[in-house]
Amino acid sequence: MIEYIHEPTDLQCGQAVLAMVLGKTVEEIVIFLQNDRETTLAEMKRTFREHGVHMSDERIAVQKKEQLPPLCLLSLETPRCWHWSLYADGTFYDPEHGVMSDFPRANRKYYWKLEKQSVL
Repeated sequence: MIEYIHEPTDLQCGQAVLAMVLGKTVEEIVIFLQNDRETTLAEMKRTFREHGVHMSDERIAVQKKEQLPPLCLLSLETPRCWHWSLYADGTFYDPEHGVMSDFPRANRKYYWKLEKQSVL
């Protein structure tokens, strides 16, 4: 179950996505990354993986919601900028635009599959 988090600043969409998936606060993610600005793909992968969430290496272009896996990180080219977003079980959790039933407006859309690792 994802609890929606709105990005505290225009530059913290990545931190907000990480916080939603990992069940943390944006502040905890900022401290972990030592970064309160735009996040890189490498930072997203490292943070997910170090917190028990496998992130696929392959970036996949997507057009329709039906093409998405149950949980994935989205990279969207919005009219304003490139933007991190989240899709989980049929719902979009966008740090800027809110909880949505379809993609936010975007020219290009990509995803990386996320899988929470089981704890033994």
